[in-house]
Amino acid sequence: MRLIPLITAIVVTASLYMLVIERDALMAFARGENPQSAIETVDAPPATAAETVLDVAENRIGVVVLRSEARAIDSAVILRGQTQAARQVEVRAEISATVVSEPLRKGAQVKTGDLLCQLDPGTRHAAMLEARARLTEAHSRVPEAEARLDEARARLKEAQINNNASRKLSEGGYVSETRLAATQASERAAVAGIASAETGLQTTSAGIESAVATVGAAQKEIDRLSITAPFDGLLESDSAELGSLMQPGSLCATVIQLDTIKVVGFVPETEVNRIQVGAMAGAELAAGQRVQGLVTFLSRSADPTTRTFEVQITVDNADLSIRDGQTADIAISAPGERAHKLPQSSLTLNNEGQLGVRVVNQAQVVVFYPVKLLRDEMDGVWVTGLPEQVDVIVVGQDFVIEGVPVAPTYREASQ
Repeated sequence: MRLIPLITAIVVTASLYMLVIERDALMAFARGENPQSAIETVDAPPATAAETVLDVAENRIGVVVLRSEARAIDSAVILRGQTQAARQVEVRAEISATVVSEPLRKGAQVKTGDLLCQLDPGTRHAAMLEARARLTEAHSRVPEAEARLDEARARLKEAQINNNASRKLSEGGYVSETRLAATQASERAAVAGIASAETGLQTTSAGIESAVATVGAAQKEIDRLSITAPFDGLLESDSAELGSLMQPGSLCATVIQLDTIKVVGFVPETEVNRIQVGAMAGAELAAGQRVQGLVTFLSRSADPTTRTFEVQITVDNADLSIRDGQTADIAISAPGERAHKLPQSSLTLNNEGQLGVRVVNQAQVVVFYPVKLLRDEMDGVWVTGLPEQVDVIVVGQDFVIEGVPVAPTYREASQ
């Protein structure tokens, strides 16, 4: 039987016994005290309050803290978006015809009413002449219809007179019943004649209105032969080539307006109440250009997918230096807040995953405060959710938890 494993087992057993059962005596021996006196201290009276505080102070964890005071900052809402043309229209044909004008090239400046595409009229002018001829003919029928109506009214008046005379004579026995019936029939025929004449006049008026509508339609067809620019702007595409066959809906040209441009972003629902229409805003384009403008639109309806709200900023672009579709970092001014500027390293998480900082209170005990991140800068972060003055742990915050007493060492803000 080997002795070394047995001796090792005995030593380990003795060591565990001393560490677990005789720990106080072992610690007293290590300090150079009488082990028996250490055992006897078990029945010693409790230590005084001063001795307890001294013992706790010796066991405190050392941390480095930064004394911070809240300061007022302009709390801008930071977004990411892109530029958009103030207006963009695809000008399309409304009729079928062939292009007979030379095309304009993309990038050309156009004014309101400038010709973009001229279409072949074909037989449309002839259709216009025919419609006007029908209108003239319809107008010429009006006097005839009015004359017939006047004639029918005269006959009715004559028939009424004859009927009244026959009725009076019939009452005196001077006219037969047959004569009276004949005059009454003549009056009824005159009434029917008036109705017929009025119908003829109405038919003539309807013919005039139909001819007027035909002339209007023919004129509209002729007007659609010239496709013009709806507003001042630039051509984003070439206009239709000479000889191209245009159908209703065929693209003639795309016109955009850039002298005023929009910067469009999307605001999360947690920040939307901080933005007001008319607020000042700035944007920095990807090329480094900075522009300023006003918030002119804030959506009242959230995007169903992203739950964000569209915001538009109108920016002057008289020199056309800003293009449509450029990426932009947007900052929209919002009411200022009081916040603390702290090192990024001071931020930590509690057991529930909340972002915050650990601070030291007046009793030199650790307290956790959840914070809200307002702005991230090169030399620190601005946060809210802390008292006006607070001692923030900047070194050692990840080695302590809430309620632990610490021994703080203060650091200047510039360190």
